Amino acid sequence: MDERVSGLVLAAGGSRRLGTPKQLLPLGGRTLLDAVLDVARACPFDQLIVALGGGAADVRAKVDLSGSRVVVNESYGSGCSSSIAAALPVVDPAADVLVLMLGDQPGVRPETVRALLAGRGDAPLAACRYDDGRGHPLAFSRATFGELAGLHGDKAVWRLMDERAGEVADVPVAGRVPADVDTWEDYEELRAAEVAS
Repeated sequence: MDERVSGLVLAAGGSRRLGTPKQLLPLGGRTLLDAVLDVARACPFDQLIVALGGGAADVRAKVDLSGSRVVVNESYGSGCSSSIAAALPVVDPAADVLVLMLGDQPGVRPETVRALLAGRGDAPLAACRYDDGRGHPLAFSRATFGELAGLHGDKAVWRLMDERAGEVADVPVAGRVPADVDTWEDYEELRAAEVAS
């Protein structure tokens, strides 16, 4: 039996370091979040959820959110785990797996998500093992949803992975961890890499 997979794009950050909603930064003729959502739509998800928070009204007005279920995390300032908790109630009750993607990491490829899902086996938690370390996307079986709902803070999913290290499938993925955008320098590097490719 095929697993049912829900994808969750975490795009609720307030972009404090940038001073402007990073979800709306231009990248290749579209916004940064549009680039991520294009990847997510090409993934084998039965359901796509997008968690918004900071700048949600602007994001709704300027980003193509078609084909996704949008949740607004009013507590977005308390970290990514609050977005996961806000999204869990709308996850398809038939979903076997939840895949987390970052809304500021457009370099993830659909093939990476496919490899993550194929390589996780029966593991309750799975991460991509890139050449330079662990990174997103991450996969969580339904058995972990209760723990996910109880997480607090920005790096809580990584702490959960550390606490349950023996139950994590590290799925090999060639290349470096895809860049995410937290600073203007990150953004300029991402734009330069896009121009070079």
